[in-house]
Formats: sequence, structure tokens, C-alpha cells
Amino acid sequence: MDWSRSNAIGLARATCVYCQGAGTRLVRRDKEVPCYCVFRGIFRTCYNRFRECVELGAHTSTVSWDHLGGRNGRRSYSRKKEEYAADFCLVSRRVLTEPEYTLFRYHFLLGADWRLCCRQLKIDRGTFFHEVYRIEQLLGRRFADLEPYPLYPVNEYFAGVVNKAQPGGWEEEPLELPLSA
Repeated sequence: MDWSRSNAIGLARATCVYCQGAGTRLVRRDKEVPCYCVFRGIFRTCYNRFRECVELGAHTSTVSWDHLGGRNGRRSYSRKKEEYAADFCLVSRRVLTEPEYTLFRYHFLLGADWRLCCRQLKIDRGTFFHEVYRIEQLLGRRFADLEPYPLYPVNEYFAGVVNKAQPGGWEEEPLELPLSA
């Protein structure tokens, strides 16, 4: 994702003590990076969409047709809701360490509150919330920077057109012309 101030300001928290709602923070005199609150906002957006996909479990059998582009005009079918839920879980599993994933699974996937998580994981309340914020930051950044098809922005994941010309996209088959005699 192209990180600019205009991309980050809409996701920033107005009460953030680091960026004061601007969405970017200075790490050096000349370099601005997205604030951690932006990554947490990206994670929460993706997580809310994941929960919608899971809650509609019985109604997720809808198949969507995707245009692959190119001169052949090929199409592909997919089940976007199931694919999104699977991508969300698989990316989370790959990015997080074992203790982080255990906390993620208990709190985000199984829906346990902080008291139950603290009791099961034998950690205090402050450590729990620090770890939750850290997990949200890690996954938010990864969901936005995932290549070739990121999970964020969510609307592009569900309604985007697959472009063969993109790097890492579908390869264009060579056009075979008949040989003239």
C-alpha cells in the first residue's frame, strides 16, 4: 500500500497521543511513517469484515464471477466470503508467534474477554492489553502490505477486478496465430 498522509489520516484516531489524529508520525526529521493507530484501525476494519463473513456461515455459498481481464476476457468463480475468512486466519497464523497466536485465537477468534484470557494465559491485565494492541498493529500492517492481493482495503478484496498485467498476477497466454500456406 502506498503510505501517504491522505491514506493514513482517515484511519487515524483523533485521540492518538503519537500523531494527534494526523495518521503519520516522524521517525527522523525527513521521514514520516504511518502511526500505530492507523494499523490498529486497519486490523479492526478487517476483523469486522471477518466477523461478518463468519456470522453468515449458512449463507456463504454464493459464488461470484471475477473478470480476469486481458484480451481473452476470461472469468473465474470464487467464494469470496470463505476465501476472506481463510486468508484472515492463515495470514494471522503465519505472522504471529506461538504465544501471540494463542492470545489471538482466544480473544479474537473464540471471543473470550480479557478476564478469561488473563486467567488461561496466566498474564496480568496490562500485559494482555499491550499484547492485544501489538497484535493489532502487526496484523494491520501485514493485511495492508500483503502482496499481490491485500486484505485491506476490504472493498477491493470483494469487488476488485483481477488484472493479468499486475506483477504476481495471472500470466497472459500467448496468442497463437494460424500459419498461412
